[in-house]
Amino acid sequence: MSVREIPMYIDGQAIQSQSQEWRDVVNPATQEVVARVPFCTAEEVERAVASAKEAFKTWRKVPLAKRMRIMLKLQALIRDNTDELAALITEEHGKTLPDAAGEVGRGLEVVEHACSITSLQLGELAENAANEVDVYTLNQPLGVGAGITAFNFPIMLPCFMFPLAIATGNTFVLKPSEQDPSSTMRLVELAHEAGVPAGVLNVVHGGPDVANQIADHTDIKALSFIGSTHVGSLLYNRAAAAGKRMQSMMGAKNHCVVMPDANRSQAINNLLGSAYGAAGQRCMANSVVVLVGEAREWLDDIVEGTKTMKVGPGTQTDADLGPLVSPQAKERVERLITAGEKEGAKLLVDGRGYQVEGYPDGNFVGPTLFTDVTPEMTIYREEIFGPVLCVVTVDTLDEAIAFINANPNGNGTSIFTNSGWVARRFESDIDVGQVGINVPIPVPVAYFSFTGSRASKLGDLGPNGKQAIAFWTQTKTVTARWFEPENVSSGINSTISLG
Repeated sequence: MSVREIPMYIDGQAIQSQSQEWRDVVNPATQEVVARVPFCTAEEVERAVASAKEAFKTWRKVPLAKRMRIMLKLQALIRDNTDELAALITEEHGKTLPDAAGEVGRGLEVVEHACSITSLQLGELAENAANEVDVYTLNQPLGVGAGITAFNFPIMLPCFMFPLAIATGNTFVLKPSEQDPSSTMRLVELAHEAGVPAGVLNVVHGGPDVANQIADHTDIKALSFIGSTHVGSLLYNRAAAAGKRMQSMMGAKNHCVVMPDANRSQAINNLLGSAYGAAGQRCMANSVVVLVGEAREWLDDIVEGTKTMKVGPGTQTDADLGPLVSPQAKERVERLITAGEKEGAKLLVDGRGYQVEGYPDGNFVGPTLFTDVTPEMTIYREEIFGPVLCVVTVDTLDEAIAFINANPNGNGTSIFTNSGWVARRFESDIDVGQVGINVPIPVPVAYFSFTGSRASKLGDLGPNGKQAIAFWTQTKTVTARWFEPENVSSGINSTISLG
């Protein structure tokens, strides 16, 4: 099998980097090297930004309807190429093919939303706000935008960024994860096939040096980041120091509350899918289940359900979860499981040392379940990002709400109940940005904004929905009066009044 060399994408062309530093991209189920990705030089990043800056001069003036038609073409191309994109995700990330196809579908939602740009970017008008004075707003693009994405959603996360950014008239520099870049690059190719002009969408690759260069660059006016809390916090501060707008979507510790009146099988199946799907490598995974009152009696069923989850390569059609993305990720997750044991949590299902027949070198960790978990334990404090579920029991809904609100993160939470009163009380009192009611992964549809909160987010505006339009545009307010040709001034007005 030939090894792909991942190009940059600058000024409308796929270009090979001249960097001396390259990284292997590895199939996590086999350890087979499937691609090589460069860590671009500072000069190459500079070239990408310069291309975007030049393209902005003309792209910002392209009519909204023409940008809309490009987005319409892109959504059709993504739909037609879903299987190819999903296969590339699975090959480099490891998630199952159905899960990868689902990811493409969630990214497609954002592109479909961007097709409404002719109405999304409208301003406001007040006629005769004062005597023959009209006041109106223009929502104008910022200039060059940039995005830095995590490995866990190589299609969805770029779609959270560049479609709305370029649809609103900005140009863009994207740095995808170096761990699984091929599907992202294919998405960028499809964008250019759809008609995105040269220089409007550029791609560079690399690690911290490239990310820092993007955060520091004064020609980049806005930066969107999705990834770890550590990296996101550092980049947010650098970007702010450079005077740019920044949104940083970061780590999480999501909780799923199960009330005793919930549909038992539905609740258990959903919480298991949320906790273990994609091997737990989702920032919206529910990694903590809070059993309220008599729901604690469901623990045996949760344990049995955990044991039935099937682990295998992402290409195995009946697998529930695939491998972790790298040997380093596997080592970290297994180390955290060991820490949980040492700190006193009760390990009911142990996924360490998991072997999949025919794939002896895969980064597999089996579904793992702890009970007797307390807030000071490492497995509760840290985002494990692996197939590990922590079970907590409380007596009342009030205790569940207090327990979740005491956690510093606020990305997402869910509750399973058949009581409308309980659901409404939970959504009102819980201090978390995204809430699911009988929905285990409460990522909203793309025409609503992603609204993680507290330690999970830096910046006022999140991806998608109305907030994304506000993030990628700046409002210019115009106050205008037109005099009749023969109008004679009534004298000097030295007050602040419009008259």
